[in-house]
Amino acid sequence: MSENPHASPVEPVDPAAGTPEQAAVVDLLGLLALGELTGFARLAADSDAAPTLTARAALGRHACREFGHYELLAERLRALGVEAAAAMAPFEPVLARFHERTLPATWAERLVKAHVGDSIATDFYREVAAYVDDDTRDLVLQVLDRGSAEDAGSVEGFLVSAIREAIATDPASSGRLALYGRRLVGEALAQAQQAVVERDALATLLVGGVPGRSADLAEVGRMFTRMTEAHTQRLANLGLAS
Repeated sequence: MSENPHASPVEPVDPAAGTPEQAAVVDLLGLLALGELTGFARLAADSDAAPTLTARAALGRHACREFGHYELLAERLRALGVEAAAAMAPFEPVLARFHERTLPATWAERLVKAHVGDSIATDFYREVAAYVDDDTRDLVLQVLDRGSAEDAGSVEGFLVSAIREAIATDPASSGRLALYGRRLVGEALAQAQQAVVERDALATLLVGGVPGRSADLAEVGRMFTRMTEAHTQRLANLGLAS
């Protein structure tokens, strides 16, 4: 698709503008908004590839929900004086690298990526949200609520049930899906670390730049350890050896 020659180029947000905490909030909301917008497009594509009408409808419904989350984040960014496109732009390469390196080859892998990949991202956003203001944290947690695996009507419930059904139908696929799950977490953690490294505001937030709301380097390491452990537990819950 050719670019619109009349469109204005998107300028990334200047992280030096405002206080370090304000810049970090914009970065967090921009990264999450891009994740939700990308998630919408990916779930819509998964819906189109679904083998049954029931799965197509469920994924389509959840895709619409992701877009609604994006709009909430875009609205908050506008209230902060920042256009969503500008806040998201710096993170496009990071998310593009993750998705390019974790392309699913089968329907079951699509389901695993939607469940495990998005859950890893959710863990990261929850961890970072611990160091921002209460209003921002409440919004982030609202957007990240994907329901429980026990709730068949939630996105998590649908995905977990569909993955288990796919494994039951083809038990030999479990080893391949476990390998794919490990690749997802490796790439997700690598790109999350890259996002922090490339954006001074996020890095400063996590390693001690905001009094009263800061972690340290040791805590950052523990954060990624917790994310890895949560991923291992998810695979175990699916019956996939990690």
